[in-house]
Amino acid sequence: MTALAGAAGLLVTRLPLPRCGRWERTNHRGETVSLTGGLAAAAGALVGAAFAPAPIRGAALVAGCAGAAAGFIDDHGESRLPTAKGLQGHLGLLARGRVSTGVLKIAIIGAGAGVSSVLLTRDPVDVAVRAVGIAATANLINLLDLRPGRAHKATAFGSALLASGSSELAAALLGAVAGTVRDDLARRTMLGDLGANALGAVLGAALASHPSRLVRTAGAGAAVGLVLASERVSFSRIIDRTPALAAIDNWGR
Repeated sequence: MTALAGAAGLLVTRLPLPRCGRWERTNHRGETVSLTGGLAAAAGALVGAAFAPAPIRGAALVAGCAGAAAGFIDDHGESRLPTAKGLQGHLGLLARGRVSTGVLKIAIIGAGAGVSSVLLTRDPVDVAVRAVGIAATANLINLLDLRPGRAHKATAFGSALLASGSSELAAALLGAVAGTVRDDLARRTMLGDLGANALGAVLGAALASHPSRLVRTAGAGAAVGLVLASERVSFSRIIDRTPALAAIDNWGR
């Protein structure tokens, strides 16, 4: 089933998608790119995840769909809801009685992560750890989607690390990445919040379904630490100043 998951994840990304102005955005260089890359990546990851065994399949599909839905709201709801930068900004708006797209994302992804974790275990502490891992990983991959291919590479790296826990989810993610990374690197498409949150949530489900409690706990802690660190430091600045990371980040562009 691992090969089928990877093949499905790849093939679904190659299906033609309609192009329209609603799905176009301006990237960091001022170029117009299409968000359909994120739609394709999310579809590939979710279809590939359907080949995983139960209960991993259900957990990944719930988490991935929640990530995609939350990302869609953030991608397309900016004209209707207030926006802010960073976790502190969104929570600051909430404290003033204003619901931002970021707050909705936290609620939707958090709910999806909770349901996914309950599908995997009934132990209350383990449910919390797994849910935190899923939600934080979804957020982390989204935070990395600031340059072409960066979120794809992080997803591929994480999938390779977690392949021993769920080879089907790892294969699905690698297939989705393989099918969309070229257009992303070429600045024809971008993941946007929909694609990045969906990939991150499925990757988080792979972490949550890993049989090792140590791996699950360490992974969740690392993801939370990086998300919190992003409030204080710029990942792009750190990557640019670290030769090895810069070389990996620039590869393929």
